[in-house]
Amino acid sequence: MVSRSYSNLLELVSGEAPGPSLSRRIPRIMTVPGLISDLEEDVHSEPSSSSSAHKERIILVANQLPIKMNRRKDNTKTWCFSWDENSLLHQLKDGLGDEDVEFIYIGCLKEDIHPNDQEEVSKILLETFKCVPTFLPPDLFSRYYHGFCKQHLWPLFHYMLPLSPDLGGRFNRSLWQAYVSVNKIFADRIVEVISPEDDYVWIHDYHLMVLPTFLRKRFNRVKLGFFLHSPFPSSEIYKTLPIREELLRALLNSDLIGFHTFDYARHFLSCCSRMSGLSYESKRGYIGLEYYGRTVSIKILPVGIHMSQLQSVLSLKETEDKVAELKLQFRGKTMLLGVDDMDIFKGISLKLLAMEQLLLQHPEKKGKVVLVQIANPARGKGKDVEEVQEETYATVKRINDMFGEPGYDPVILIDQPLKFYERVAYYVVSECCLVTAVRDGMNLIPYEYIISRQGNENLDMVLELQPGDPKRSMLVVSEFIGCSPSLSGAIRVNPWNVDMVAEAMDCALVMSDTEKQLRHEKHYKYVSTHDVAYWGRSFLHDLERTCKDHSQRRCWGIGFGLRFRVVALDLNFRKLSMEHIISAYKRTTTRAILLDYDGTLMPQSSIDKTPSLNTLEILNSLCRDRNNMVFIVSGRRRDELSDWFLACDKLGIAAEHGYFTRMKRDDEWTALGPLGECNWKQIAEPVMQLYTETTDGSAIELKETAMAWNYEDSDPDFGSCQAKELLDHLESVLASEPVTVKSGLNYVEVKPQGASKGLVAKRLLSLMKDKGLSPDFVLCIGDDRSDEDMFEVIMSSVSGSSIAPSAEVFACTVGRKPSKAKYYLDDKVEIVRMMQGLAGVAEQMVPMPILK
Repeated sequence: MVSRSYSNLLELVSGEAPGPSLSRRIPRIMTVPGLISDLEEDVHSEPSSSSSAHKERIILVANQLPIKMNRRKDNTKTWCFSWDENSLLHQLKDGLGDEDVEFIYIGCLKEDIHPNDQEEVSKILLETFKCVPTFLPPDLFSRYYHGFCKQHLWPLFHYMLPLSPDLGGRFNRSLWQAYVSVNKIFADRIVEVISPEDDYVWIHDYHLMVLPTFLRKRFNRVKLGFFLHSPFPSSEIYKTLPIREELLRALLNSDLIGFHTFDYARHFLSCCSRMSGLSYESKRGYIGLEYYGRTVSIKILPVGIHMSQLQSVLSLKETEDKVAELKLQFRGKTMLLGVDDMDIFKGISLKLLAMEQLLLQHPEKKGKVVLVQIANPARGKGKDVEEVQEETYATVKRINDMFGEPGYDPVILIDQPLKFYERVAYYVVSECCLVTAVRDGMNLIPYEYIISRQGNENLDMVLELQPGDPKRSMLVVSEFIGCSPSLSGAIRVNPWNVDMVAEAMDCALVMSDTEKQLRHEKHYKYVSTHDVAYWGRSFLHDLERTCKDHSQRRCWGIGFGLRFRVVALDLNFRKLSMEHIISAYKRTTTRAILLDYDGTLMPQSSIDKTPSLNTLEILNSLCRDRNNMVFIVSGRRRDELSDWFLACDKLGIAAEHGYFTRMKRDDEWTALGPLGECNWKQIAEPVMQLYTETTDGSAIELKETAMAWNYEDSDPDFGSCQAKELLDHLESVLASEPVTVKSGLNYVEVKPQGASKGLVAKRLLSLMKDKGLSPDFVLCIGDDRSDEDMFEVIMSSVSGSSIAPSAEVFACTVGRKPSKAKYYLDDKVEIVRMMQGLAGVAEQMVPMPILK
């Protein structure tokens, strides 16, 4: 079934005829691996409407639509809908404006809609709000949201392990299946409205973490961003998830993944490294992961608040009246304010204990300081929420009984929902805001408090402030919440340390007015410039940058189910076809074949590096053809290579990255330079030994002319970090020595200047030319950075005189990755299969000896 664009759906519900086609054709994409022909136009794709051709369209997808709904008051069964002003998705649209951008929303409604009414509701929401509701059966929604999301993902992402049935839910496969089913339903709704070549899709939060896989499977080139609004736990916590690989792969099917803080991004990148072997690179300030030829970008930026909305609430008459009421109520007292959801991670009870400790340590504050705790209703439900409520009520009662007196309660608990203007009024009046969550993804309460304390002229009059009086605010925030890094003027605390929090509360109360003013000004400058519009523009700008080369890549999907991923390659970078290379081999007469060893003919993971009998037979078959020059080019020692390939009498070998070479087994080794004493080793070895002692799993490999520090068995994060330090250290101490220091896959190596695999390739081609045997077939295979030197020489020789003008040149790397090679093969198995094919042809082409 061909998907229809959103604009066509809107035309259908409005009864208008479709407009003329102005959209580009959608490229046809293969879904099986193999060579792909040039992109073709899909003659079946439907056009988009001209009405939205000039606008960029963004599909915002979240668990819940930014819609408020209630029954009409005329006793009919119809619904009344309006925008939810507090929804981030609506604030995003409001902040960015819709002059040049068209927003489409996809998500669930807050109430169940009877199946008979769903079609009508869909039509109303689509026409009026550009919202596409996702209707879920109540049982499925309960298992998906209250089951998997709130009992599994949410606790674990907040560092709560299910060590017992009471501490979070034990993994339940049926709840996971419900989660996947809902994500699939969301994907189906997106397919109904998307124009995949033009639209951007922005998915929000942990409720829809596998959705990117379903979308990428439908549209290989979909422009897809994902933002996680909760914490991402450390790898030790995340790895306890039974479905950890499925979620990680799904997120990597996005083009851009956003996090509030570097800590959350660092944990995600660590999981990618430890579980998938993926390393990230930072280029010009942008962090990216290479995943099957696609670059998955990482965005680190905390969300902001809707400035104009908050300022408009500050200007309301109701806000001014409430501020006047609170000012009168708390006259002569200093208000401390806490605003939190009633859940286990917001640390309300710890805050109350800190207030109790403050009054115990500073009895003079009794009757002068009041903590107002606004407890919003919990978003989830269950035994843990009930326990938090019971503990909160009991602690408040105990503190008020202990320190209260007629007309004074040290703690005022407000557990009824407040209107937004009422909450803002509390912000305006309070001297200090306390946010002591033990773990929270972002938390915008401090941002709202800062803007509210800035106020306006009318509020200044209510507060009896003179024009030009400086504004002040104080924040005590937990170091475990997402907004903490951006609030450098706040007093950061460990909420588990009750004494520390009490001390911070006292510090905030006694701090000088000048200090409070400077901290407020610093915070206000940041919050007012990093609002929700700034956040949205920044994310969408990076998404556009990440997706700009989609059309320049050849894509196809591999894998089944949630193992699906897309392979994306440069148009000139393709898989080496067996038929292609064998055909070229048969057509040519003089051939040069250069092969790396570790990672190419021998898997990197093998402990025993001795070549197999099959490998030796393949090499001998190729060497028996006198028109072939076959070389093993390796970084290993020459004595190792000599022993391993003793059975190959006509095989050329280049050892230690080309410092030593020999053309045949019985030839003498030729050295690149004189074999000196290598005095530099006396400097380098102690340095490498130091890093070996401090890096578990690392080892030093001594060679005749080189030294290597290997860390493939070390912790990947720590090993990589130590390798960078060692590289800098060696470059510093060996700056005056005739050596180069290079890093490769899990190693750092020091070798003589001038020795490189590229030099081997250059010398071999030059030698063949001097003998009048300019090759018309060149095959070079390798897997490492050191092999890129060979690829560069081989590819540049195409336009030179060292090979025949019409030569067949095959520079081939192992795995799909950025490379100077033109071809790739997936792994050692494919390389051996191809080499067997060439060896078979070589055997057929070698003339049989004449029997006398």
